[in-house]
Amino acid sequence: MQAIILAAGMGRRLKELTADNTKCMVQVNGVTLIERMLRQLDAVGLTRIVIVVGYEGAKLINYIGTLSVQTPIFYVENPIYDKTNNIYSLSLAKQYLLEQDTILLESDLIFEDNVLDALVDDPRNTLALVDKYESWMDGTVVKLGDGDTIEAFVPGKKFVFEEIPSYYKTVNLYKFSRDFSQSHYVPFLEAYEKALGDNEYYEQVLRVITLLDEPAIWAKRLNGERWYEIDDIQDLDIAETLFHPDDACKVALMQQRYGGYWRYPKLLDFCYLVNPYYPPQHLMDEIKANFETLLTQYPSGMRVNSLLASKNFGVSQSHIVVGNGAAELIKALMEKVDGKVGIVRPTFEEYPNRCKPEQSIVFYTHAEENFRYTAKDLINFYDVHHVDFLTLINPDNPSGNFIRKADLIQLIDWAKQKDVQLLIDESFVDFTGVENQSLLDDDILSRYEGLIVVKSISKSYGVPGLRLGIMASTNEDLIVMIKKDVSIWNINAFAEYYMQIASKYEKDYTLALKKFVDTRDAFAKVLSAIPGLRVLPSAANYFTCELTCKISSARLTKELLLQNQILLKDLTEKMQGKGQYIRIAVRDEKDNMRLAYCIKKILAGEVE
Repeated sequence: MQAIILAAGMGRRLKELTADNTKCMVQVNGVTLIERMLRQLDAVGLTRIVIVVGYEGAKLINYIGTLSVQTPIFYVENPIYDKTNNIYSLSLAKQYLLEQDTILLESDLIFEDNVLDALVDDPRNTLALVDKYESWMDGTVVKLGDGDTIEAFVPGKKFVFEEIPSYYKTVNLYKFSRDFSQSHYVPFLEAYEKALGDNEYYEQVLRVITLLDEPAIWAKRLNGERWYEIDDIQDLDIAETLFHPDDACKVALMQQRYGGYWRYPKLLDFCYLVNPYYPPQHLMDEIKANFETLLTQYPSGMRVNSLLASKNFGVSQSHIVVGNGAAELIKALMEKVDGKVGIVRPTFEEYPNRCKPEQSIVFYTHAEENFRYTAKDLINFYDVHHVDFLTLINPDNPSGNFIRKADLIQLIDWAKQKDVQLLIDESFVDFTGVENQSLLDDDILSRYEGLIVVKSISKSYGVPGLRLGIMASTNEDLIVMIKKDVSIWNINAFAEYYMQIASKYEKDYTLALKKFVDTRDAFAKVLSAIPGLRVLPSAANYFTCELTCKISSARLTKELLLQNQILLKDLTEKMQGKGQYIRIAVRDEKDNMRLAYCIKKILAGEVE
């Protein structure tokens, strides 16, 4: 068996990385794609490797000559690589196809060793390697029939989004028997090229072959093995995370992405905090029905969006401002705060990160008290340690500590008496299961002009992709200042439309929150039964948990990610040496049970 690698393309989408190098010479974590691929093929025990070169071909040949490859390498040159597509490159190597069984692959692939093993070890002699279609994939897909027959090759221009559940993506890794090449592929390749020219793709030939009564090619499905096709710098960035040789770095790179995890479809995210039961399907369908309009029209400006927020939250239009996520509003506000700032720690770092370190007066909560505190505790502390501005997340992140509205009113009255501006972030208050706890009410806001209420719509309403947050205060000068600070079009049309229709789904939201509370309570019992895990009480949509066994939080989060593709928040650094802690988001029952099972399995044997 031999291998044929197609490596003639220019890789324009990688821009400066391929300005004077062919695409397969791009490095992933310090190793070029071609070196990695040749090392993997070398281990298979092939008779030869044939590489079709074109763009910067001489440089590629010289570079490969510096590598330690035992398998004999032969080169085929495509002199018109800039005028043709890969059907022509493969046709230049067709004589090789006729001589031996062949592994055919493209040079911009990166894959685990077991991907190649899956293809080579399969007893069927002619295969197309495929994987279940995911949103990050691009290019040709296939539909499969009984026995993994390939019913159809579907090129990108024939892609039907409604048929995604039935699609499998071609990995661009094939195994052709010599008989298949002689009887099917090469004759059809010659005919196709003669009829349609050289500016086509070799997979189009396979598409024609699948129309035969006996096409003689089957699909080989991957089952979780990792691979990636590198076409642009974003692909390269993701590949460097997926294939990083150092496990600790791999975990850190994943954690530093702060979202965008749809590019990792098998990943289960227990790090980021959203409502698992909202929005309802009907709401999403309503947005989908207006997709083209929302995509092609400008959103309204700040005035109209403040009106929509006013309608949804019952606060005067002049007292509320809409942000591109709460983070935009936090940044705009905190960078303008003068004087000393009160911070409760541990906390959501966006608040302290937006003010100078010397401004902070920190109220530290204590592990032995489960990081609990009351409004009275804050009043007593800041009576002694004067601040000009006090921030409070309620329920708190990450502790889940909750102060009820009646006690918050006492804190508001104290702040008014002391002339302390008070910011209360109630992004998680809807998850408490306690009715009527929001401070988004003009009557409450009017008690003190120095009161500011922030709420992230992303978290409670399960729409983080829309990037929506609000800030409310009866300090109209402050609200005007914030509105001037952010862009007039700071939210997009999808987010605006969501606010336009949200009030129709209030009953759905109420039911979703009730279902969530039941799920959280059940999850708390399951987690609490795991030896070596101490679960702190929480009124939010997450739990802070202390590891009371020998395993560290870093090791647990690493093993969950690498072994189970579960992303978890490591809190130990945030807790400032007070123990080994993790934060676990609450998802639906199925996902929660999977996480609990994986944690229990990892902790088994670590409990003293």
